[in-house]
Amino acid sequence: MAVPKSLRVSITPPELELIASEQLVEIVPLIAMEKTAFISGAYGPLRPPNKCRIPLWMATNLKLKKKCRIVSPDWLTVEFLQEQLSQETSQQGFSRLPFRFAEIAKVILDVASDDVQNVDKIRSLLKDLREARQAKSRDGLSQLDHSELSLPNLCSMEINEIRPFFMQAMNVFTQLARQPDTDNS
Repeated sequence: MAVPKSLRVSITPPELELIASEQLVEIVPLIAMEKTAFISGAYGPLRPPNKCRIPLWMATNLKLKKKCRIVSPDWLTVEFLQEQLSQETSQQGFSRLPFRFAEIAKVILDVASDDVQNVDKIRSLLKDLREARQAKSRDGLSQLDHSELSLPNLCSMEINEIRPFFMQAMNVFTQLARQPDTDNS
């Protein structure tokens, strides 16, 4: 979402992708590698064809070097996404999705689209799901009051999209709530 620089008070999508790259994903290594220690932890050993869980950043690096296949998460399937889209369009609340699903899906689809079945259908479903969730968050924001906003099951990307508007709106609501009532004087 394009936001003027004056309203950028939240993390950018590439920064969110960087944060999400710490999430563990499953891979099938194509090379053998001993356990390797990093600042974030020790991962491995990698033994083909045994699956292994490693951070997304490491899986991306290995995939780009053609040294692994990334296994799609359970939620990155046509069936799961169709079910979630159905819930989004038929129920009032937000469906439950992994907190960083948008960022992880983007990275996996950008780097390992050959490892994902029905990649075009999944991209389409993710776009439809995003649009349905954005419409719900806009409706939720239209019902703001000065005390709280409850939008459970929002994901990190969605929170960061509404944060600038929400912060500005809450500041205005707070100022209005603090002003003395001039009509009763």
